[in-house]
Amino acid sequence: MLRLASSWVWDFWTADDGDRYHLFFLKASRALIDPDRRHWRATIGHATSTDLSSWTEHADAVLPDDSPNFDDLATWTGSVVRQDDGMWRMFYTAVSRAEGGLNQRISSVVSADLFTWHREPGRQVLAPDPQWYETAETRQWPDQAWRDPWVFRDGEIWHMLITARANHGDADDRGVVGHATSPDLKAWTVQPPLSQPGAGFGHIEVVQTVNVDGRPVGLFSCLGSELSRARRGDDPTGGVWAFPTDSLAGPFRTEESYRVTDEHLYVGRLVEDRAGHWQFLAFRNNDGKGGWVGEITDPQPVAWVDGRLTILEGSALARR
Repeated sequence: MLRLASSWVWDFWTADDGDRYHLFFLKASRALIDPDRRHWRATIGHATSTDLSSWTEHADAVLPDDSPNFDDLATWTGSVVRQDDGMWRMFYTAVSRAEGGLNQRISSVVSADLFTWHREPGRQVLAPDPQWYETAETRQWPDQAWRDPWVFRDGEIWHMLITARANHGDADDRGVVGHATSPDLKAWTVQPPLSQPGAGFGHIEVVQTVNVDGRPVGLFSCLGSELSRARRGDDPTGGVWAFPTDSLAGPFRTEESYRVTDEHLYVGRLVEDRAGHWQFLAFRNNDGKGGWVGEITDPQPVAWVDGRLTILEGSALARR
């Protein structure tokens, strides 16, 4: 488990250098007192582990840039991949002071060792295409959704899955999996979404797709307060969700999503351990008494049970 004495930690993503696991996570000082204030103070922390349980914290990986810049207020969730030249590239979400944190954009930094990260001159800053997606100006939601890039390669093409909202449909039911593609990790083209609005989610946060025991599956998170009225009427509980898919790169049937955990946990991630087994990690979202926790769990094994991805330990949190 990762719990920091001085900071809350929440959204996270991992990289594996073959020797150690690297955990990158959002963090903000506990001196803020109110955890709802954390979002505009978020930086990207860094820790390493050999077992996904015991973590050693290191210097922060990424901080907001100097003003004026698109990422001078806060840096949010992303993912890390390794380039063919051996360099590591971290994609992340950022917001700016000039826009009051309203406009979410995606860009990247590079590193030779996963410890020291550099902003490249002329790097691309990716924004939603209004042809398919809500923007800050057209949004029917409290904020613009264009964040949480999950990047992976399929053949010769790199894919980026993005928390996004369609530009049509009921205001509380526009959550979609946004999409962009690239031949080289540097030049990205925004594509149409990989799922359809109307699946029951105001937004589909922190998407991840992986092959678990040879079967592709997608994960995302959505709180009960951010479900559509129709889905909330059937079951008002949010948490971490899974959805079936035939391909890591979509299209996705998010209307078939099922809940893996309730809201005690959020931002579920699947990570393969050294034995080749898939483990589930998440951050502790609430304590069941109205309090927010802000720490990352120990790994829990997963398996397919009756065609659904299921957590084998801590199953009291899972929806059966």
